Amino acid sequence: MRDIQATAITRAVADLAVRACCKLPRDVYESFRSSETTEPSPVGRNILRQLIANADIADTENMPLCQDTGLTVVFADLGQEVHIVGGDLEEAVNAGVRRGYVDGYLRKSIVSEPLFERKNTGDNTPAVIHVRIVPGDALRLRLAPKGAGSENKSVLKMLTPADGIEGVRKVVLDAVKAAGPNSCPPLVVGVGLGGSMEMAAICAKRAAARDLDSRNPDPRYAAFEEELLTMINKTGVGPQGLGGRTTALRVHVEWYPTHIASLPVAVNINCHAARHAEIVL
Repeated sequence: MRDIQATAITRAVADLAVRACCKLPRDVYESFRSSETTEPSPVGRNILRQLIANADIADTENMPLCQDTGLTVVFADLGQEVHIVGGDLEEAVNAGVRRGYVDGYLRKSIVSEPLFERKNTGDNTPAVIHVRIVPGDALRLRLAPKGAGSENKSVLKMLTPADGIEGVRKVVLDAVKAAGPNSCPPLVVGVGLGGSMEMAAICAKRAAARDLDSRNPDPRYAAFEEELLTMINKTGVGPQGLGGRTTALRVHVEWYPTHIASLPVAVNINCHAARHAEIVL
């Protein structure tokens, strides 16, 4: 059994929050540069150059890539040999979000109740925390701030097995077309398949937060990721929705076993920043 102090988790989450909001992941940055050389639209190329310049300024000045610094989503893979001391995981994570957003001067975007008062909590807490118990004695934390422009374009459809792969293609393509410019393309599209209603959505969220250069380990799903990316980039939505070939940088697919009569499909979209940061304690 290995002890991890709650204070160490808080420090790590605070750093991840600032880093994710201010430092564009390197693989995303390089994808901008690569896409700028292949994008046929002059307007699209100009937008990609602006996104690169924005990332450079944010990195140099340690300023947010976007004013919407998002709802904080944290994926925690907790080793079964880990004992958290001096507090509990949820409290430690939220303390880190609070410190990162307040001390890092990030916009606080969370309301304490969704329908009536909608009063801002003032510190961007609580985070949305997804915990998995895994083998080992480490704690892996991946923090992904999620802005409303992309999150609001999420889609969940409960298909049947008869809808098949064509049904999945249609759900994904319709979601991207409906999002249009509102999710600030070029996008990273997360697709979740199977499980139950909520598991498909979690799979899609995990997929959207993956590193850009990752691929599904199942070659069938890896090929499907590439197929969907090609389809999306033929829509003509383009950078910032102003036309072009670079509508999405990547499509990532995650799946989970499901009921014999079900085929849940969830689509979760990341804007061009595709913000995420990770640490292993």
